[in-house]
This record gives sequence, structure tokens and C-alpha cells, in this order.
Amino acid sequence: MRLWCHAGRMRVLCATTAGTGHFGPMVPVARACAAAGHEVRVAAPASFASHVERAGLAHDPFDDVPPDVLGPIFGGLSSVSMLEANHTVVRDVFGRLDAQAAFPGVSEVVERWRPDVVLRDPCEFGSLAAAVRAGVPHAEVAIGLGRLQLWASDLLVEPLDELDAIVGLPGGTCWAALASAPVFTSVPQSLDGGAVGSPKGAAAQNVPRAVRYRGGDRRGRVGSLPRAWGDGDHPLVYVTFGSVTGGFADLRVVFGRCLEVLRELPIRVLLTTGHAGDPEELRPWPDNARVEQWWPQDDVMPLAAAMVGHGGFGTTMSALTAGVPQVVVPLFAFDQEINATRVAEVGAGIRLGGRQDAAEHVGEAVAQVLSDSRMRSVAEAVADEIASLPDVSEIVETIEGLAKSR
Repeated sequence: MRLWCHAGRMRVLCATTAGTGHFGPMVPVARACAAAGHEVRVAAPASFASHVERAGLAHDPFDDVPPDVLGPIFGGLSSVSMLEANHTVVRDVFGRLDAQAAFPGVSEVVERWRPDVVLRDPCEFGSLAAAVRAGVPHAEVAIGLGRLQLWASDLLVEPLDELDAIVGLPGGTCWAALASAPVFTSVPQSLDGGAVGSPKGAAAQNVPRAVRYRGGDRRGRVGSLPRAWGDGDHPLVYVTFGSVTGGFADLRVVFGRCLEVLRELPIRVLLTTGHAGDPEELRPWPDNARVEQWWPQDDVMPLAAAMVGHGGFGTTMSALTAGVPQVVVPLFAFDQEINATRVAEVGAGIRLGGRQDAAEHVGEAVAQVLSDSRMRSVAEAVADEIASLPDVSEIVETIEGLAKSR
């Protein structure tokens, strides 16, 4: 057994697809490993280099899927249902194209750098095949609720069988490894609702199936906002639909519609468009609203009375961590639907169906959230549960134990 033959340090290879929502949850874990004195590198598509570098981590690039291959696939998604579109993305993009493009580069890093453990974005499967083939322990860093993994697993049987054949593994190997891998997650038990179990494969690696942690201390922060606007005595409602919605012509109408239905409420609105959107296109802004491309969520949440969002994992968890009730409007991904449904089930907010057309009901939903003290209490209870989880620095020992299972 070879372990930490690198001046006493563990080598941790993180692997991610080219998505900030996929990489973001991995960053605190990677930084915690680095702070503990271990070596950390990130395998990611070449196009994602700037994001890895901004996180202060070393980047090992692998190939992107060519745009002329991905373009026709994504171009056809708007003509099918959300469910069918997400089946296509999980099965054909993540499971086939991305995985097969990533494997050669990730495999080369594994062979050259010889990591002791691989930590994966759950949608990055090239690193799964590379780790299994090299006999390197591996785990997922969750980018959503456990329900998302359960929903996606059946869609991945065929593409992972194809990956097995390509890399020279027996059929069913990658899927079995996926199903039994440990999961590091910042989602509290009350939200997961027992969706992540403890199969034998994880027990064999001396760690539980789900290892829960707190990504950082966010409660008690003071918060800050752009320059003053509206009535400072009115409650603040934060509206955000993620970083990419502004890039879709059929979806970005949600910005203007939300501003319109919220203009008459006795509230202040801070709406962010993401870097794909342009705040100037939404002028004239209502008197009670301010629009920015971006503002740090950790600065907004301590001051927010409610949030309107699309159900993205980072945004949803940011609100729950701060104890802020929310109105969730899923727009384009099935994980958003899963998150929205669960937030409503536990009583920490309201789910609105209908994608961008649901914006006309946002005003009524916000008024309900602001007047419902029970919703606020549930959101605060979830925040208390998150605050009680072990700090991310405490899971480094578990990752070390995973590496020792080799």
C-alpha cells in the first residue's frame, strides 16, 4: 500500500465539470485540505481555468467537448419538456460526452501525479473511471440534495457502461462505484430526508455514505448592500435567478416581470441579473428596487427578510444557512425542481411552478412569506441545524481515512 509518500502529505485531486454551481461546493473542501498541509490540484475543463485560478487552486486541464458537438444538443432543449431536457443533459452530456472527453486528461493526471484520493463533482465521470481503473479511493462532493443523485442514477447506467468499455473496465464497474461512493455534503439531514443511505461499498472504505459538514460560518455576519435606495424601514427582498439565466432570451424576461409585480409592495428589492444579464436593460427601475449584475450573497442574506430564487443549490443553501424563507421558481434544471419542492415540503418557503410565467405570482408569494412567521421559524430552524454541523475543516480527517483505505 502506498500512502502519502510525498513528504508526509496527502495528494488530493478534485475534479469538476465547467460549472460554477458544480465547482463552488468543492472549493471549501479543497481549501480545508490545503490548510491542513495537503497537496491539492483541480482537474477541470481547459475553458474553466480562470475559475480554478480565482479560487487559488492549481489547475490540471482536460479537453472540453467541442462546441459544434454540444451546440445542436443544447439548441434542441428549448423544444422539449424540462424533464426530457434534463434527461438529455444528464445522460448524453454529463454521462457520455463530458465523461469521454475528460477521461484521457484526468487519467494522465492520475498516472503522473499519483493522488491518494479523488474528490468528484457528482456530474464529472471521467475522474470516476480514472480513479477506479487506478485503484484510487474516491468520493463525491454534493452539489444538491440526495434526491438528485437518486433521480440521476438510473439515467447513467447505459452511458457508464459505455465508459467502462472505452477505458477497459468490466461492464457495470463505474455505475457500481458511483452508487457506493461516500458523499461529502453540506445539506443537513432534515433536507435530505434520508435520501443518502449507507451501502456496503462506502462501509468498506471506512467512512459513512453521507458525511455532513458546514461550509463556513455565515450566521452573525453584519452584511452590506449597494448605496441606499427605497424606504430603509421596509423589509429587504433579494431576487436572484443565478448566473446564467440572463443569457437565455426566453428566461430573462423573469427579471422585468418580478420587478413589475413587486413594485407596489412595501418592500425594498435588490435584484441581481448575473454577469450574463444587463441591469441597464431593465430601466427605469421601480422606486423600491435596485438592480446589480452581482452582489455577494453572504453580504445580502444577513439583511434579507425573504428571497426569490430559481432553486439553484448555492442560492437555496445560502438562504437556508442564513435562516431566510424563500419563494422558489424553478427555471431550467431538474435539480432546481427538487430543491424547490423540498423547501416547500419542510415549510421554509413556497414553490411556484410554470417557469418564467410564474413570475406574475411572485408578488403574492412574497407577501405570504413575509407575513408567515411559521415559515421564518422553519427557515431559522434549518439554519440552526446547519450551524450545528461540523466545520469543513473537521472532515479532512475523514478524507485522510478514505485515502488510507487504499
